[in-house]
Amino acid sequence: MAVAILAGAGVADAGPAAPTSAAPAPHARQRGTLLSAELLYTLTSPKDSAAELTASGYDPGAARHGVDAYRLVYRTVDTKGRPTTASGLFTVPRGVQGRLRTVSFAHGTGVHRVDAPSMQRKVFLTGPAITYAAAGFATVAPDYLGMGTGPGKHPWMDVPSETTASLDLLRAARRFAPRTDRTLDRDVLVTGFSQGASAALGLGRALQAGEDRHFRLGALAPISGAYDFGGAEIPALLAGDGELEPRWSVVYAAYTLVAFDRVHDVYENPGEVFRDPAVAELFDGMHTGPQMISALPRTPAELLTPYGRDLLAHPKGGLAAGLRATDSVCKDWKPAAPTRLYMARGDEQATVRNTANCAAAFQESGMRVPVVDLGAVDHQKSRHLGSNVRATAEVVRWFSTLRPGGDR
Repeated sequence: MAVAILAGAGVADAGPAAPTSAAPAPHARQRGTLLSAELLYTLTSPKDSAAELTASGYDPGAARHGVDAYRLVYRTVDTKGRPTTASGLFTVPRGVQGRLRTVSFAHGTGVHRVDAPSMQRKVFLTGPAITYAAAGFATVAPDYLGMGTGPGKHPWMDVPSETTASLDLLRAARRFAPRTDRTLDRDVLVTGFSQGASAALGLGRALQAGEDRHFRLGALAPISGAYDFGGAEIPALLAGDGELEPRWSVVYAAYTLVAFDRVHDVYENPGEVFRDPAVAELFDGMHTGPQMISALPRTPAELLTPYGRDLLAHPKGGLAAGLRATDSVCKDWKPAAPTRLYMARGDEQATVRNTANCAAAFQESGMRVPVVDLGAVDHQKSRHLGSNVRATAEVVRWFSTLRPGGDR
């Protein structure tokens, strides 16, 4: 789901995309290998960090340190398990050496490859990573596959690849941290917004399952996610009953079909599902958010063919298979670490039924997860975006109260 769709202003110079490995299959030891690290910018003092957060629309109240921000490029795997590369943002508090508590933040939706944390500054995307670092945490923020400097096209809402990209960035950051006289605590405090809320749950599940020998789940705080994408989100965007903003329903309906087709072979050609087949080209990673918005029709009825609408309403084949994986993030497991779900009533992009259904699924597994209603808070006239701003301030305070390891 969405962050602010960015126009590309303030883009850092990424250089050429890192090459994809030619090996037929990666060995486990290759994943998370650090390929490069670049200092992007420095916020010298707590005052500078607070000013950066204020400029991005975030609460500066937890800023106690300056921040160093790095872009890390690392080895990971694509949606088929083949070797590839990805990038991400790594932020650390200045003046603090030794062992640092570790936060992983997964960002929301973007359409251009620069709509990623390591490619922007002083924007909505980077506020959480700066917030946590300025509060004293080491923070990783993955760009995901096909965004940042990574090759290929982005497999949006593909939780398995979001999980591997997130986990492998943690591994790369662990390798890099000693170069800055720091080490990373093994208990990872995992959070994420919108699209990244599902990614956060995927990472939390992987850490709890022992998919890394060093890192483990310390806490989990997803924000305004589409956890029940097939069962709640898609029906809400098709309903047209006023709960969700129509223009965002068009964006997500189109992105769903295009992105899931990249991984799961949903249709033979875009003309089967879109009245204008050129819609698919808007999600190639090279169109900006404003370009996409201006080119899309205004309603799902204008976007979709009868077959396309029926496919979203009654998923089958590759789309059904993809949605089963995406919708599994709250099912058939329960976090052993402290967990909270954050949401805002009146969210115009992610129906609040997603959060209710996630909490109910955890309840069925035997865990009562608190749901935090963030109230009526807007950012850029959006309740959805406002939920991330408010939640970031609340989550950093909550994370700061948790004891590292042992009893929490």
